[in-house]
Amino acid sequence: MSSPHTVRWGILATGGIAQTFTKDLLIDPSTRNVSDIKHTVVAAASSSSADRARKFLEDCKCPSDAAAYGSYEELVNDKNVDIIYVATPHSHHYQNTMLCLEAGKNVLCEKSFTVNAAQTKKLIETAKAKKLFLMEALWTRYFPLSKQIRKYIEDGKLGAVHRVIADLSFGQDVENAWGTEHRMVNMELAGGALLDLGIYPITWCFQTLYHTVPAASRKPPNVASSVSKYAKTGADENTSIILTFPSGPGGDGSHQAHGIALTSFRVATDVDGHNTAKPAIRIHGTKGEIQVDGPAYRPTHYRIIHKNEPTSRANSHEENSEDKRPNVEEHECEIPGHGMFWEADECGRCLRDGKLQSDGMTHEESLVIMDTMDQVRKQNGLVYPEKIETTEYPVEL
Repeated sequence: MSSPHTVRWGILATGGIAQTFTKDLLIDPSTRNVSDIKHTVVAAASSSSADRARKFLEDCKCPSDAAAYGSYEELVNDKNVDIIYVATPHSHHYQNTMLCLEAGKNVLCEKSFTVNAAQTKKLIETAKAKKLFLMEALWTRYFPLSKQIRKYIEDGKLGAVHRVIADLSFGQDVENAWGTEHRMVNMELAGGALLDLGIYPITWCFQTLYHTVPAASRKPPNVASSVSKYAKTGADENTSIILTFPSGPGGDGSHQAHGIALTSFRVATDVDGHNTAKPAIRIHGTKGEIQVDGPAYRPTHYRIIHKNEPTSRANSHEENSEDKRPNVEEHECEIPGHGMFWEADECGRCLRDGKLQSDGMTHEESLVIMDTMDQVRKQNGLVYPEKIETTEYPVEL
């Protein structure tokens, strides 16, 4: 057996999501039955100080010889780094990712990829011109659970899929919890439910209704939406989206499919914190339904409810109670960690194989999703400051 391909990571930013990702990187790959890829962290950077980067490396139990930098510029010029994980707020993704690409570094950038589609397009063009790997970190798509569900749909077992309903909502006391400066509601940081939470229900609609359709038949959805804004900052706090996909999966591909993506700060998908409300995602096909228990970003359980074959009304009085019993399959998909290592494994395989994008999250699909969110914003007058909307580089934020 050949030795595993080692991926040398640099971590750009030292916040909570960077810590979660980095700790996941260092989990023994054998715990998730991976033997072809392994990861190490060779450097991290904080924009404030090298000391903060050093503490981050220590807290995450990274190798003792990992470099700690007090600027992102130093990190992107480290010759020992194969790929950089960009973990800043999405307001900064464009500038930070462009910094990496211009320095010749491969990039895994947190979602939402950028603030708008124009920025995403520019990053993709730059990566392609420089022959660098670039991927949006939609980690949930690389879960075994997600792959199983997509394959079930692609194999036609759910029949023609006509509708998906997906929700990720937090029931917050927004004024007291976040005020006006918190990144979730701060327009200077592209705050709001859409880019931070809404990307997940949108992703569930896309990975089940768009990605499962043959590439040649994929067409962007028509978008209809409604937004309620947080009075103190103007960020969206309650956003509902209906996506009409011209060609849905299953059947002969001639039917439309509706994706309904919901996100809110005011009410919660999981009302009591115990998953009493059950599915956060419901996928409706002509042969049954798949229900995915939340949260939408880190699900571990789904069920397949098979459609019972109808009997004629003339014989309905003869129906046996046995024939009416629900036919349900429950599937548990445990995660030996937080779950961010699967997207990292995908990056490693792409780098090993010389690929510039992932088949699981292509540049084209990232761009279509960003354009979808642009349309939601345009329909509802949701505009961010020009300095984080611009495609100019470099711009100091």
